[in-house]
Amino acid sequence: MDILQVVILPIVLGIIAKAIFRKQAEASVKALPLISTIAIVLIVAIVVGLNQPKIMSNGLLIFAAVILHNLLGYLLGYFFAKLFGMDLAKRKAVTLETGMQNSGLGAALAAAHFSPLAAVPSALFSVWHNLSGSMLATWFARRTEDKNKQ
Repeated sequence: MDILQVVILPIVLGIIAKAIFRKQAEASVKALPLISTIAIVLIVAIVVGLNQPKIMSNGLLIFAAVILHNLLGYLLGYFFAKLFGMDLAKRKAVTLETGMQNSGLGAALAAAHFSPLAAVPSALFSVWHNLSGSMLATWFARRTEDKNKQ
């Protein structure tokens, strides 16, 4: 039920709003990435703020698990895409999609159904996967540019 409320309902309402308010929806498209970034930052800040003492005592272990989870997502995404014969562009897309998951949703669901502490890995993952995803995307872009120069 929570996933319906947090994921499906906003999508359906967005589709309806876009159909009814087409002109205003097109104008708001430029602001929406900033709004979603602010929302994720707010979720992360609340989760970290509520759990600061626990993060200080267990932060390295949690962060190591977060990095391992992220790297495994990237590696498995890339190698399974390669296994299924996808070209390089598709392998890159699958790699990034597999390694970067919806951490905001994970933090919200963990906090709602468990304790605020259960949301800490998702909150840390939110920060980490944005950094690692940017670095990987930059590396992918340079790799393609290097191949095009040869």
